[in-house]
Amino acid sequence: MKLLTLDDLEKKASQRIEKSVFDFWQSGAGDLSTLKENRNAFSRYKIIGRTMVDVSRLDTSPKNELFGKKFRAPIGVAPSSHHTLASPRGELATAGACENTKVPIGLSSYSNYSGAEVKDAAPNSAVFFQLYVFKNRKVSEQLVRRAEQAGYKAILLTSDTPYLGQRYADARNNFRLPRNVRLGNFEDLDDGKGNKIKIPHPVEQKKGDSQTASNVIDPSLNWAETIPWLKSITNMQIWAKGIICGEDAQLAIDAGIDGIWVSNHGGRQLDETLPTIEALQDVVDAVKGRVPVHLDGGVRTGADIFKALAIGADFVWVGRPALWGLACNGQKGVEKMLEILIKDLSITMGLAGTPSVADISRKSIVRFGPRYSKL
Repeated sequence: MKLLTLDDLEKKASQRIEKSVFDFWQSGAGDLSTLKENRNAFSRYKIIGRTMVDVSRLDTSPKNELFGKKFRAPIGVAPSSHHTLASPRGELATAGACENTKVPIGLSSYSNYSGAEVKDAAPNSAVFFQLYVFKNRKVSEQLVRRAEQAGYKAILLTSDTPYLGQRYADARNNFRLPRNVRLGNFEDLDDGKGNKIKIPHPVEQKKGDSQTASNVIDPSLNWAETIPWLKSITNMQIWAKGIICGEDAQLAIDAGIDGIWVSNHGGRQLDETLPTIEALQDVVDAVKGRVPVHLDGGVRTGADIFKALAIGADFVWVGRPALWGLACNGQKGVEKMLEILIKDLSITMGLAGTPSVADISRKSIVRFGPRYSKL
């Protein structure tokens, strides 16, 4: 089977991975409405083909630098957990693919390899460390300090997970992580009093478990308190991931956020919420260029990336496709996935008459079909 598209990678990965693990990757919250809409909503935007434009030289590099670097394309691998379920080298392979392809990667708190190990594998590409804030702030503080010491550029605060979404596939499969799975970032952490701690993955948290009660994700996070606290413990930039409306974008900027990441957690949290491509314009218009705006959710083609850039995203990220690539062929599989996207973006740019990413604008697309409106 020739692997020409990300759908091809998905199909091949599904044949290689145990069903409960594949369901863990693929499933979303509730009736999967948001999961499906993340993908389907891109089809409501169409690209205007332009002719007789000199596109003999195509420049896919982002219009703006990211942390002082000019990456190859405005494409990155978003944080996702437990890459060793796809391939033994896990996040090391994913990060190595990003380094070789010259695109960035964000590392999950729940990676199987530590932030330092991944940074060593991808010194130029590993830039974001995704953070969950736990009730025991000493735990989160240790994670932040380790990320800064390892050389990460920004904390990517996950703001949309005060509680875990209803993920029925995991419940039906009674999904549990294999006992030999490492949690690289949580090794040798303590509770601030010298006592070693146990951090459960959110899918395995149990109510009433006294051993882990203070080491679960904190539902009390808020702009007024959380962002100043993070800024007090690190010199890294603080970005907010999980923003899907202009109101929250404004609050984030007021709180001192350095960047905004439009995301609905891949449809795994609040079901029946906005698909990210539909939320993007509201966020971009509220931000008014004051901070960078990035996006993930349902991105599968170069055309999807083009549409997000046209609306105003500075960078576009993929999550599940990296796992599919890993499952298909380890690091080379992730490199294949990224090359498919970059090639597809390049061809789309050429046929749309946009020689560079800077030439892509809202004039490059049209929208049709129903549009959401505030009541």
